[in-house]
Amino acid sequence: MAWEALWEVVLCMSDIQDRRRKMNIELIKNEIESKVGSNVRIKVNGLRNKTHIYVGRITATYPYIFTVLVENENKSFSYADVITGEVEINYQ
Repeated sequence: MAWEALWEVVLCMSDIQDRRRKMNIELIKNEIESKVGSNVRIKVNGLRNKTHIYVGRITATYPYIFTVLVENENKSFSYADVITGEVEINYQ
C-alpha cells in the first residue's frame, strides 16, 4: 500500500515537472518569436570551459530551434539550451 502511494506521488511530481518545463519552453519560444528580426548577442557555453560568442540577427523560429544570421551564415540554437543556460541571449 505505501509503495503504491509513493509511486503515485512520484508520477504526479514528474507530471508537474514536465508541465513546468513545457511552460518554460513555450515562454522562451514566444519571447524569441516576438524578437524575430532583432539583433542579438548569443553566448554559447561549450565543453571544457570554452565559450563562443555570436552577434547577429534572429531570422526564424521553429518548433524546437531558432536561427540567427551570423556573418551570412545561419546558426541554430535550441530553446532547451536557453533554459539550461548553455545558450545565453542578450538583445541589442
